[in-house]
Order: sequence, then C-alpha cells, then structure tokens
Amino acid sequence: MPVPQLHLTPEVESALASGTPVVALESTIISHGMPYPENLQTAQEVEALVREEGAVPVTIAVQDGKICIGMYAEALERFAQNRDLLKISRRDLPVALSQGKSGGTTVAATMICAHMAGIAVFVTGGIGGVHRNSEQTLDISADLTELAHTPVAVVCAGVKSILDIPKTLEFLETQGVPVIGFRTNEFPAFFTPASGSPAQVRMDTPEEIARCMKTQWSLGLETGLVIANPIPAEEALDENLVQQAILDSLNEAKTQQISGKDVTPFLLERVNQRTQGQSLQSNTALIRNNARLGARIAGAYQRLG
Repeated sequence: MPVPQLHLTPEVESALASGTPVVALESTIISHGMPYPENLQTAQEVEALVREEGAVPVTIAVQDGKICIGMYAEALERFAQNRDLLKISRRDLPVALSQGKSGGTTVAATMICAHMAGIAVFVTGGIGGVHRNSEQTLDISADLTELAHTPVAVVCAGVKSILDIPKTLEFLETQGVPVIGFRTNEFPAFFTPASGSPAQVRMDTPEEIARCMKTQWSLGLETGLVIANPIPAEEALDENLVQQAILDSLNEAKTQQISGKDVTPFLLERVNQRTQGQSLQSNTALIRNNARLGARIAGAYQRLG
C-alpha cells in the first residue's frame, strides 16, 4: 500500500527503478549526534563516499510531517543548523507525521522508512542497545526490536560503547538477528575495534554478506542483519581513556537524573568533552568507514538480482 507521507527525490526514484545500488543514511547523527558544522560536514562526506563507491546515498529524515527519502543539499544544510528537531524512533513516527513536525530518524525509524521505500542496506555509526544497569531501568533501545522484524541490513561499528555490549548481543540472539563481523571474529565496540565479545560469524567480503542477506530473506525470515565493521585501528581511541570517560559521564547523567532518549546524546557529548574532542573525530572516521562498506554491500546485493 502506498504511503502518502513518503517523499522520494527524483534521483532516488530513478535509482530504485533502474536497479542502481542505494544506501540509506540516518539523520539523528546530524540532528542529535554531532554539533554544527561538524554534523553537516560529516553528512556531506558520507554521501560523497557512497557515491565514490557507485551507489546513491539516501539520507532519511522527517520534515514538516513528511518522510524525506533523500535530501537536497540546501535542505540538508538547513536541517543541520536546526537545533529544534525531534528525535524520532518507531513510536514517535506517527505522532510527528500527524502533527507536521520535523526531526532526525533513529536507527529504528530509518530502518522502517528505508524498508517502505524498498532500500535493503542502511549505514549508521553505531546501533542502540541494552543500557548499563538495564535491570533497574529497563532501558533497551527500540533499534534492537526493530532489527527483530524489519528486513534491512544495518552496517555499523557495533553498539555505542556507553551501552552493555554482552547484554545487547544476547538480546539480538534471542530475537534471531544475525550478527556478522566484517573481517573480524570479535564484535567491535564503536570507538575501539574490539569489545571482548565474539561476533556470531565472520565474513570477509561484501559479496559473502550480500549472499547471506539474500538467503535470509528468501527463506521468509523477516529480520534485519547487523554488519559489524570495526573502526580502523589508526582511528580508534585508547580503551582506558574511553572507559573512564564513559564511567564519569554515566555518573553525571545519574546525578542530573537524565533518562530515556536524552541519555545517549548527553553521554556522547560528555564523552567528547572528556576526550577533548577525540571521540568526535573517531565517530566521524567510523561512519566514513561504514559508508564505504555499505555501498559495496549494496552493489553486491544488487548484482545478485
């Protein structure tokens, strides 16, 4: 059934119709993940990298009650400068659309919108997960449940280091979501290449990953896949520095009684401050790395027909 709120740019419509590889990109990285102008620069770099690899980049966002599948350069710049945007996940999507609001789409909401548009590959920085102390807070990202029933492959650098990685992997296993380590046996930890937790399986080429996607969905298994792509070692942060910054930021969040969807952007901002900007540099580097891989996977998947 057509979705009237879904608005594709002519370039995206043409790419999907002609079989050109396309790669979805989320917009909370722009609206809530980075300050201006770094957010705009990163978004532009990522789109350029996807194009260099022969695919069409499709930044997804909600603007004035419409789902934008692809954004023009001028709209992207205005979006990056707007500090009054909602953070939109699955539960927020119908509210934002019915009220004519604007906002950045999280991993969960971007997966939904990408699937509506017929896009199979989505690139992000890191997915959400099970928060630390979740046994008290029950704070589990909607990204994980979305992966359980939306058939989109999500290329990421693991889950954000501020989260509980072993519990997140356990949750994904329970939900039947394949977790593929790209050229690694160990699940990455966002700012660092290794977390101490094993990936479910290792795959070394985009073609191998594309075949797995094709096989999964041809079996009627309507779940997503996590493609865990480690940050390059030369761009990674010192593990001890990251962990101390995270612990200090978590304590600050607790003291200030910050909860819900405000936790992640707060922690990322504080970690960046405590690492003197190093975490933002690493965040940008891992997103670029994921963009290259995502475009190659999209190309390999398209070639399978």
